Amino acid sequence: MLVLGLLLMAGAAAFAGLLIAYNLSGGPDYTVTLLGSQPFTVSTLGAFLGGIALTLIFGLGMWMLLAGTVLARRRGKKHRRERETALRATAERDELAGRMDGEGGAGTAPGAPDRRGPTLHRPNWLRPHSH
Repeated sequence: MLVLGLLLMAGAAAFAGLLIAYNLSGGPDYTVTLLGSQPFTVSTLGAFLGGIALTLIFGLGMWMLLAGTVLARRRGKKHRRERETALRATAERDELAGRMDGEGGAGTAPGAPDRRGPTLHRPNWLRPHSH
């Protein structure tokens, strides 16, 4: 959208510039000379309406250029937020993994009992007897 808007603006400006440069003579009817040829004749009203049309095309191109810039900026902010969220989630995951492994994470105090899970004890009647 950004590039298309820029192309519309450049095309409209170039066309208007060429029309002005090649048609400086005045009269009730203007014979339009464009790049060495005379494609049509325009009245004063036609020249006025053509100028309005070129202005509208230029305005549309500028609007598309600005809208493309705003969209690109929003997309960039969204991607930055997603990266920051992913980095925070990764850091939190690593911290929790460190706590679970007993590697001295933020919640483990030195000398605290190791709580990796329940210890399984066999009842006496299941232990093998020594004769």
